[in-house]
Amino acid sequence: MSAARNGSARDREAVVSNRYDPGDLEPVTAPEPRTLPSEHDRSRRSLLGRIAAPVAVALGVLVKFGAIGLKFFGIFLAVGGYALIWGWKFGVGVVLLILVHELGHYVEAKRLGLDPQLPVFIPFLGAYVALRNMRFDPWVNARVSLAGPVAGGVGALACLIVAVQTGSDLLKALAYMGFLLNLINLIPVGILDGGHVLRSWRVLRAGGGAATPARARRRAALVALVSLATAAALVVGMVVAHVPQDRL
Repeated sequence: MSAARNGSARDREAVVSNRYDPGDLEPVTAPEPRTLPSEHDRSRRSLLGRIAAPVAVALGVLVKFGAIGLKFFGIFLAVGGYALIWGWKFGVGVVLLILVHELGHYVEAKRLGLDPQLPVFIPFLGAYVALRNMRFDPWVNARVSLAGPVAGGVGALACLIVAVQTGSDLLKALAYMGFLLNLINLIPVGILDGGHVLRSWRVLRAGGGAATPARARRRAALVALVSLATAAALVVGMVVAHVPQDRL
């Protein structure tokens, strides 16, 4: 019996010695979670991708078909590009507002006998009207340059009027975009309409470009008045047409 008890005691000690001691275990460190891109980063990458797609298509059309192909497909590429960013309805609206702006240049140039070409669209850069019978005349140049923002502002005003009558935030946002684009075009720098107007105004103010210096200066004053009045009207239109972001 004594030997049996001693054996049982030794068995119990062996069992106890074989148990895990928590102190002997090495701590396990969880792997660092992967840093996920923020919502802002994802939306920015998505926006860049949507912009890059139509630009790549436009470059492909230019390479394959040349300038003639870009003239033909430009308006469709512009609609598709803006639609990828803001949806097809807004995309179509923006392109139509740009078209109204360019038709302002076209109609005034046609009326003055400058033999203009139809508007050519370049996605995300706007559009332009080429003049085949143009020589620098500051008075003519100022009138053709101002006709675009004036016509574009009228187009944006039409969107605003319909938006107020129907309660459409989409049309109101389009009106805001139209006022903004035409106001940007009036900035007196570079190849923008405002840049052309400024160069013409300087010549007229110096007494050139007219039969008499006095007449040239009167035209310069009229050009300045129309430019400032148009810019002020576009700013007022933007204020009235502003739509809070949470309603879009």
